Amino acid sequence: MKITDVFSLLGGLALFLYGMQMMSAGMEAAAGNKMKNILEKITSNRFLGIAVGAGITAVIQSSSATTVMVVGFVNSGMMTLRQAVWIIMGANIGTTITGQLIALDVGVIAPVIAFTGVALIVFIKNQKVHNIGSILGGLGILFIGMQMMSDAMMPLRDSQSFISIMTRFTNPLVGILAGAAFTSIIQSSSASVGILQVLAGSGVIPFSSAIFVLFGQNIGTCITALIASIGTSKNAKRTTIIHLTFNIIGTAIFTILAVCFPLADAVAGLTPGNTIAQIANMHTIFNIVTTIILVPFGGLLASFSEHVLPGKDKDDSGTSVMYLNDKAANGRIGFSAIFIEQVKKETERMLEMAHSNINKGFDAFYNKDTSLIKEVEKKEESIDYLNKEISNYISKALSHDLVERESHIMSCYFKIVGNIERIGDHAMNICGYSEILQAKDVMFSEEEKTELKSMKETCEELLGGLVFSEGESVENLTKIAGIEQKIDDMTEKYRNNMLVRMKESRCSEEGCILYSEMLTDFERIGDHALNISQELMSMALS
Repeated sequence: MKITDVFSLLGGLALFLYGMQMMSAGMEAAAGNKMKNILEKITSNRFLGIAVGAGITAVIQSSSATTVMVVGFVNSGMMTLRQAVWIIMGANIGTTITGQLIALDVGVIAPVIAFTGVALIVFIKNQKVHNIGSILGGLGILFIGMQMMSDAMMPLRDSQSFISIMTRFTNPLVGILAGAAFTSIIQSSSASVGILQVLAGSGVIPFSSAIFVLFGQNIGTCITALIASIGTSKNAKRTTIIHLTFNIIGTAIFTILAVCFPLADAVAGLTPGNTIAQIANMHTIFNIVTTIILVPFGGLLASFSEHVLPGKDKDDSGTSVMYLNDKAANGRIGFSAIFIEQVKKETERMLEMAHSNINKGFDAFYNKDTSLIKEVEKKEESIDYLNKEISNYISKALSHDLVERESHIMSCYFKIVGNIERIGDHAMNICGYSEILQAKDVMFSEEEKTELKSMKETCEELLGGLVFSEGESVENLTKIAGIEQKIDDMTEKYRNNMLVRMKESRCSEEGCILYSEMLTDFERIGDHALNISQELMSMALS
């Protein structure tokens, strides 16, 4: 093998991997959000779940991307562990479409496909057209790279040293380990299967040996989801255990069949003389048959994962994030689909803390109860911590190539968490006034107590009306705006009432000052809540 062949091999590999990444990114940008919405609404029907998992993976060309999405949804509580089982099974079937595409002999028109895709990107200024261009361009570049690798590896058929290495894969264990290791490194089973097809198509590895490498590749593809599960909930980690268990069981079954029966000959007989198609068919058969075998045992797979990783997540106490996963902020294909869900759930959690502090703050002010201050302070520290962590997480996400709509939603959440943090500050202010009230032994009249109760009830209605659901936020805006105006009117009315009490000497000087400060906090809470509602509407309209 000449040095020029090595250069051609590396160049072909680069084009192949880039083409696959470009095609997957285009598909995800074109349909990723719709796919995400379908996954959110999936039911517990096992066959529907398998069909959805297969369909989504066939569209975005990556079982890893689908599995990572599922990890994110399980982590955020939007999908149960049992529902995840069926999606994962379907994803393993859907990922075989890439190998079938590669098996199609379209190398002659690959340059035309690539040119068409690039032309759509360069000459037409439309995001949807750009996505289609990425799909076509990536597909064409993929086939060009594949052809370059195939041509470069032709001389290896006559290399005794290389052939001796390849013949070692006739040992099932060596082949499985090699396939798992290689796929773990490049983190794409579709790409590794494609490279295996090129090797087999060039005649440097026989189909009978390639099948063991193929089985190992199905195990190696689990590495991406395993990485994504770091720092997530136990149920999210169990999702990756299910994925790994599925592929290990499938590998064990098919290895036994290949060793004890003429499995390779039977599959090769479907497409005689076409090794590339034979590998694609074996990949498809592996995942379909494994799914059929394990469908009745989906519940047991979930139970097994709970046995491997027992216990529950830690209680929501102390200063820590529950839903954010730093590993998801590395910009890999498929990870962007879970960015928004994780930020959404963590932001909802942050708002619940602020809401709780508002209630406790009013109670402390009303009852002059300083015992609540430490509790409110502790939760305020958590709110400040979440503001920093969510903001940093959003910054990491925005630094990657998110599609325009996802980028806009992330920017909206960035503003929302800032407003929630300010609401928390006002809750702390209101609670802190109780110390002065107690020290000065300030007494409230029945009129003032009635006003305080009304303010607390209005705040509860306001914050409870903030719904983090894109479909409902437009309707909620009018409601929130109405409550915010009500707060402004109440503030003006209560301040006038306070002035009357001052003139009639029915309140102390200290009490009036603190009551006035509290009214200012009350009004600002309404302003920040309205800002949040407007950002939610902006997300819904994007």
